[in-house]
Amino acid sequence: MSGFLGADYIQHALLAGTAIALLSGLVGYFVVLRGQVFASDALSHVAYTGALAALAAGLDLRFGLFAACIGVGLILGVLGGKGGGDDVVIGTTFAWILGLGVFFLALYTTHASTQTGGANVNVLFGSIFGISASDARTAAWIALGGIILLLAIARPLLFASLDPAVASGRGVPVRVLGPVFLALVGVTAAEASQAVGALLLFGLVAAPPAAAQLLTARPWHAFALSGVLAVAAVWIGIVIAYVAPVLPVSFTIMITAALIYTGAAALAAARRRHTRAAAAFASLATQK
Repeated sequence: MSGFLGADYIQHALLAGTAIALLSGLVGYFVVLRGQVFASDALSHVAYTGALAALAAGLDLRFGLFAACIGVGLILGVLGGKGGGDDVVIGTTFAWILGLGVFFLALYTTHASTQTGGANVNVLFGSIFGISASDARTAAWIALGGIILLLAIARPLLFASLDPAVASGRGVPVRVLGPVFLALVGVTAAEASQAVGALLLFGLVAAPPAAAQLLTARPWHAFALSGVLAVAAVWIGIVIAYVAPVLPVSFTIMITAALIYTGAAALAAARRRHTRAAAAFASLATQK
């Protein structure tokens, strides 16, 4: 264990991974609650397109990641109505972004040097074991800022998510919260792309929060549990990849997240069966 924690690349991965997972889990709780999973999936592809655009222009890929994800998140929030989750708007934007991705991929692969030629693969599948100390600290600070913003809007956002009509009538700025939240989802997508990749971050944002909501019906308990389960998925995934180097770390993180959801679903189903059996037994006892 000392060898595991003593490795610099493991320390960097744990710092960045913990911060990114906590942000992903907490934001993901509201993504699942608000039914905006499709929007988060679209933003994961926006992350790849934004990174390719930055690389094609000779810029730091993180500039493209965050600029594209935040910008498109705001657009989806404004055009998608009060909830910011209009599937037609998201689908149209999704198709447009994928088209741009093909264009920027062609530009980038045509002019990529041998030093930067693999950067697009890292964006797709993540490279958390290759993250530097400065990048890990930057990821932690960005995640902290995102979590602080989320906590600041969490109570009105929960109200607007559960009953937007009543929330609007009570003075909650529903039309403002939608774009702000999707911009925060964009920040999360850009952050998570560095750890698990644009293609796989969807699982980190959706699976742990969905599992948490199966395990408890209390909103704030599920909110906190979403963050805990996401961090657990990253830590367990990193340990497995360290012990079995043949397995890609992004794969082990996503498999762990999927297994957490599967276990929660099985537990919830068993709990429902037990409740039904207890109710049936009580009904029979009453009849006697």
